[in-house]
Amino acid sequence: MDFGIILAGGKGKRMKANKPKPLFEVLGRPMLEWVIRACENAGVSELCIVKGFCGEQIDTYLNGRYTTVLQAEQKGTGHAVQQAAEFLAKDTSGSTLVLCGDAPFLDAETIAQAKAQHDAQGNAVTVITANIQNPTGYGRILRTENGISGIVEEKDASMEQKAITEINSGAYWFRTGALLDALNSLGCENAAGEYYLTDTIAILLSKGEKAGAFCTENTDVILGANSQRDLLELNTLARMREIDKHLDNGVVFTCTDGITIEPDVEIGAGTQILAGTILRGKTVIGENCNIGPNCIIEDCNIEDGVQLNYVQAYKSTIEANVKIGPFVHIRPNSHIKQGVKIGDFVEIKNSVIGEGTAVAHLTYVGDSDVGKKVNFGCGTVTVNYDGIIKSRCVIGDNCFIGCNTNLVAPVKLGKYVYTAAGTTVTKDVPDYSLAIDRGAMTVKEGYSLRKFSSKIEYKDKK
Repeated sequence: MDFGIILAGGKGKRMKANKPKPLFEVLGRPMLEWVIRACENAGVSELCIVKGFCGEQIDTYLNGRYTTVLQAEQKGTGHAVQQAAEFLAKDTSGSTLVLCGDAPFLDAETIAQAKAQHDAQGNAVTVITANIQNPTGYGRILRTENGISGIVEEKDASMEQKAITEINSGAYWFRTGALLDALNSLGCENAAGEYYLTDTIAILLSKGEKAGAFCTENTDVILGANSQRDLLELNTLARMREIDKHLDNGVVFTCTDGITIEPDVEIGAGTQILAGTILRGKTVIGENCNIGPNCIIEDCNIEDGVQLNYVQAYKSTIEANVKIGPFVHIRPNSHIKQGVKIGDFVEIKNSVIGEGTAVAHLTYVGDSDVGKKVNFGCGTVTVNYDGIIKSRCVIGDNCFIGCNTNLVAPVKLGKYVYTAAGTTVTKDVPDYSLAIDRGAMTVKEGYSLRKFSSKIEYKDKK
């Protein structure tokens, strides 16, 4: 059995926030989750996460998905892996992958390729490495004819060793039994007084084991975040990677200002994404849509030919050839059917809007089932909440809802129902009917003259 150990106990003092560094997000996904998914995609699903600072936040995030162990004191990477010894002891016959929880760009392909080399060479340990132009701050790889002789940390390196450009990514494959033996022999005789995981290489070599290095072409595997500035750089890199991916798939961008597209988003060819648009979660967008400017779309299914302008939409379905915006809020569990038009300052919540319906402006439709080709006048409100429970409205096909109509749920309108402007509907209305409720209008003559006489006289003189 192959195991994965993810080191996620770092405090990240320079992040200046009260949460573990691996929980900071890159494109809406914690760095820890990027690492977990890389492991899963490489076929490594038996994972143990080593937590430390604010470890309960790690547990809350994982919600029981994987085993966690606590590194109560921060005594180095070797000490962190030692906390997982009991987890590894379940099966010592396989291999163990050790990764950093704040390195979001280590990919599944690199993990799998390194494992293949690890097995083929019969190594006790294989370090994943990269060649970079500026290796300052990283551990240097000391190569030999038959593999590597060790890794020297920056603070312990000689001037000659500091000139080496092949560096340690912080990711390793170990033979599990060999790793456990080496962990028992770790010491802390170094400049930092810590237990370095890198020292296991010298220990294994001293026991006659083989050590190797897999040099990946993906130099981004080394990237992590030690400050908010670093985190911004990671987000910028990831953001442009996603945009490049969608450009290759035929998505149109005239400008990338303020555009953020999370990794699980799918977009069809010919769709244009305009400035300021944020696409989150598992959103799927069809072909030939126009999204933006300044839209936020999260976990939505959007079909072909949709136009969204200044729209926020969450956990909803929008069918083909719908036009929405500007300044529209589509709240969760809404289903906007084909050909619907929704105008400015409209909110839709937990509702079905039938084919060809128009909700032009200044309207709230909540907890409602609306039929085909309905017209909503300005200022219409479905009154769905009585302070205790929420109830639904049902509006039949081809209804005409007059301006400033209140539909007090639960209420049902049949087909081809008209409501007069200003009507409050409190009971069901049968097909082909007009609902009108305006009461008797009272006119009080001279009212404003009496109330504002001084002001009226002043205005008349002007």
